[in-house]
Amino acid sequence: MDKTRREKDSIGELDIPANVYWGINTQRALMNFQISGRTFPVEFIHALAQVKKACLAANKEAKLIRQDIFDAIEKAIDEVLDGKHSDQFPIDIFQTGSGTQTNMNMNEVLSNRANEILGHPRGSNSPVHPNNTVNMSQSSNDVIPTAMHVSVLTMFKTHLFPALAFLKNTLDKKIEEFSTIVKVGRTHLQDAVPISLSTEFEVYRSQIETFISKDLSIASETLTILPIGGTALGTGLNAPADFGEHAAKELRKMTGYDFSVNPVKAEGISSHKAIVRASAALRNIALTCMKLANDVRWMGSGPRAGLGELILPANEPGSSIMPGKINPTQSEALIQVCLQVIGNDTTIAAAEGFGSILDLNVAKPVMIVNLLDSIQFLSNGIDSFTKNCLAGIKANEERIKKELDRSLMVVTRLSPFIGYDKAAEIAKTAHSTGKTIREVVLESGLKIDGDLDDILDPTKMV
Repeated sequence: MDKTRREKDSIGELDIPANVYWGINTQRALMNFQISGRTFPVEFIHALAQVKKACLAANKEAKLIRQDIFDAIEKAIDEVLDGKHSDQFPIDIFQTGSGTQTNMNMNEVLSNRANEILGHPRGSNSPVHPNNTVNMSQSSNDVIPTAMHVSVLTMFKTHLFPALAFLKNTLDKKIEEFSTIVKVGRTHLQDAVPISLSTEFEVYRSQIETFISKDLSIASETLTILPIGGTALGTGLNAPADFGEHAAKELRKMTGYDFSVNPVKAEGISSHKAIVRASAALRNIALTCMKLANDVRWMGSGPRAGLGELILPANEPGSSIMPGKINPTQSEALIQVCLQVIGNDTTIAAAEGFGSILDLNVAKPVMIVNLLDSIQFLSNGIDSFTKNCLAGIKANEERIKKELDRSLMVVTRLSPFIGYDKAAEIAKTAHSTGKTIREVVLESGLKIDGDLDDILDPTKMV
């Protein structure tokens, strides 16, 4: 059998593997929460370590901690931030709604590692104690939501904003490439008046620009307001005056984000509207990406029996039985990502509604894990679609011109000259005979005040 050490808490005693840095709180959580097999993503663990480092500095500023102990804990935190000890955070994401088990997991890892640095054995809880020292002036109530905010802002910066910039820049190139191409427009999946292909892509770009400059900017600003220093329920119990401000200052130095302390710390503990707002922004991005992906696969449908207006990159065979078939796989992948993000947003909204009971939201883990998942999935999905599909899309100009020449809705341009009813009659005749609008008008002998070819020129209708 593996060697163990025995630890004791207020409930009783427990054997713990001798070689791990976690302690009895973590061990109990491993026994009691065997649900999903999923652990917190590394981005959250690193954010929690950053919060611990900021709180450590705030305690030092308040002269509550000796220099040698400060140095040992800080070294332990830096090791976590450098990617070490990643296997020491094994607790299931489905645990207490406050995230207390994960907070204690971090406290125990840092405590045991700091004691080891100081020459003491793991499990000694002295001179560094997980609660008394590492968690000094803190509570899971304020530490976990603070780490939630830090982790989301970090993933916005490292994942989402670069993906959206890549998408926007690629759309810019397609808009320029398609600027002279006019095609049949469609409403209700029926032929409509002509529209430039570039205009359709300008729609996507405009929405992405709005997300970057407004929606995500507002969400990010809300996330910079932290409940740190609120300890239990936002009361600030057992924390020095200005502890939150000192911790926020340290987080600003570490991350570059303009963090400040919520003037009503209890608000950021009992409710998480900032997380809900961030998720809503991702949901809206997902809806736009879903439209883009859907439009692309519709316009690329065919190659003979579909719309066939776009030629999509042939990335891989599309069928195990039909030779030569190519499918819009990147569109399909992005659509699935968007559906997942929308589902995650529903979970987060429900967690805010059902989890915010009295003085504490008790659904913090499920909220942050779903939000971080959404950021990762959406960022990677956008990158994949942009690189493997959007960048390589070509316009099928021959097919576009052929369908535009046969379009019935160019008749709309005749309404000011001959009236709506007569124009509708011409469109009906053209449809039933298979002729063009121009051919029917010429055969009817209608007198048009102006040059018919100029009036029916699709490029002058966009």
